[in-house]
Amino acid sequence: MERRTELDALRALVVIGLVFFHSALVFDSRDDFYVKNGQTTDATTIGAGLGVVWAMPMLFLAAGLGAWYSLRRRGVAGFVRERLLRLAVPLLFAELTMLPLPQWLRERAADPGSHESYLAFLPRYYDVRFAPEEFPFVVQGEVFETGHLWFVVLLLAFSLLLAPLVRWLPRGHARAARDWSGSLAERRRGAVLLPALPLAVVSALLGLEESYGGWHRWAYLLFFLYGFALAADSRLREAMRRDAGLAAALGLALFVAALPGFMTQDDPFVDMTAVALAGRTAYGAAGWCWLVAILGLLDRRAARRAAAPAPGGGARGRRFYGYLGAAVLPLYVLHQPIVVAVAYGVVGLEAPMAVKYLLIVAASLAGTFAAYELLVRRTPVTRFLFGMRTGRSERPQPSQRLTKRSAPSS
Repeated sequence: MERRTELDALRALVVIGLVFFHSALVFDSRDDFYVKNGQTTDATTIGAGLGVVWAMPMLFLAAGLGAWYSLRRRGVAGFVRERLLRLAVPLLFAELTMLPLPQWLRERAADPGSHESYLAFLPRYYDVRFAPEEFPFVVQGEVFETGHLWFVVLLLAFSLLLAPLVRWLPRGHARAARDWSGSLAERRRGAVLLPALPLAVVSALLGLEESYGGWHRWAYLLFFLYGFALAADSRLREAMRRDAGLAAALGLALFVAALPGFMTQDDPFVDMTAVALAGRTAYGAAGWCWLVAILGLLDRRAARRAAAPAPGGGARGRRFYGYLGAAVLPLYVLHQPIVVAVAYGVVGLEAPMAVKYLLIVAASLAGTFAAYELLVRRTPVTRFLFGMRTGRSERPQPSQRLTKRSAPSS
């Protein structure tokens, strides 16, 4: 079993990058973030686009890859139980303890004269209704929200949808589909980029959801399933490594082609004009191309390092990536309430935007890692509440590894 340490690094990079991203939204002229600086700018929109096109899709793809190994290791029933413990528990805990805070600070920032206490605010926050039409966000309210944990809600829903599919789908059909896709990717240069087409169609016709990281929720389902398929056949991984350069060139060209649709339309996320449709089509295809390029190029580097390992570096690397892998979900859960709380105190300072931004980023990073180290990581109870394994060990887990040969169909 070969651990794909680059996936640990990418997942951690995305989560840490979200601190920079959400701190920037405090100064963004378009986004309705919880706390806003008096002076805003359009510059953050351009920088955000470079991350939005690949960052959250990467998390869903990595989660799909891990789901394949978890299902093989635990079976369907064990997989469902593990997903409920690792995702539903931290979601419920955060909803009860942390997620009301950003909404309360939003109201206080919008109305400085408000004197409603946090405890008085909570009954309004939990005044909710059942809304099945918003699946999987079926709990809705005027003030209630899942906040940044929309990622956890979607991932939990996708996992619970995948489990019966794996149980009911005939193994022969799954094996035939896997063999066909693996053989096509192996024989045809560029075939591994074909999954970009469904993403282009979904993005164009269903639109993009700004509240969910700039992608439609069902586009994320495709990324999740692509990760699941990628784990099932090593030929797909080899094709991504081979076609990484082509994917990078095409992804950059598509991203540039998408810009007019986002810069000239009133609401490029949902408008059905020809320019908006063309922009979303190019954007959807670019997302998959960027993932292929990033994973393929990193895999090339990993292969070179495996061929010539650094003396004595293996043990340190395993400990480091084991730490990152275990920390990703707790850091994700913790970061946004901390960013909002820090920003609430910083925006009132008399200082240039750049200085305020750096203060928010530095204090939020320090606060997030301190909370993880001191309040989450060190006790079994808090580890459980944040979706971590309750043992102190942070060894690499099979769910984040890839075999060197094609494994049997699940």
